[in-house]
Amino acid sequence: MKQINAFKAERRVAIKNMAADLRLRSLSRRWFLQSCRHKYSYNFSWLGRPIIQFPQDIMAMQEIIWRVKPDLIVETGIAHGGSLIFYASMLELIGENGQAIGIDIDLRAHNRVEIEKHPLAKRITTVQGSSTDEATVRRVYHVARSKRRVLVVLDSNHTHQHVLRELQLYSPLVAKDSYLIVFDTVVQDMPGDFFPDRPWGRGDNPQTAVREFLKSNGRFVIDHEIEAKLLVTTAPGGYLRCVKR
Repeated sequence: MKQINAFKAERRVAIKNMAADLRLRSLSRRWFLQSCRHKYSYNFSWLGRPIIQFPQDIMAMQEIIWRVKPDLIVETGIAHGGSLIFYASMLELIGENGQAIGIDIDLRAHNRVEIEKHPLAKRITTVQGSSTDEATVRRVYHVARSKRRVLVVLDSNHTHQHVLRELQLYSPLVAKDSYLIVFDTVVQDMPGDFFPDRPWGRGDNPQTAVREFLKSNGRFVIDHEIEAKLLVTTAPGGYLRCVKR
């Protein structure tokens, strides 16, 4: 145990020093922006399904899930289902009866088929509808009432108002020491013309929603160490740790 603690302490110092390296941070940002122009996140799959996430964020997510050991993971935004399969695979490794719920307003039929025939489908429930609709929220809360530890991931419509509403609706499910993760907060730091065909952009995105949410909710703090060690992430300021019951 002494050696393990010494290693963890050494790692914390290394992360702090790395985060203070402005040249490395600048290089990482330039690489991130250029890779986005090539749709880098589309290159990867998890157990056969496109995951559309940066590998660095998936590494962070597995660390969080293994530490928290949730028995329910709620994800808004399913797309091809890769992230949902990833969460189910982590719950399978943890054991017990963990479940993942995925919510999407437009779950394409071919994606639903692939998710439902996947070997990990037994741990997955999909809900078609808006994540902010009353019926959707009721369904999620109905499942969550029998769970002890819930982890929430927001990755659907990235406008300020939608994400803020998701934060207000789903944050009560998250207990102390678990996490509420908001992806694509990086939109605030992207070039102004990067999303010409989307309703979100600078000044109207997940990061602005998180900032407003934290002003009035004292249960969560940003886990800055996660983004510090990743350097490359789509969720700067979006890894929120619950610190109060």
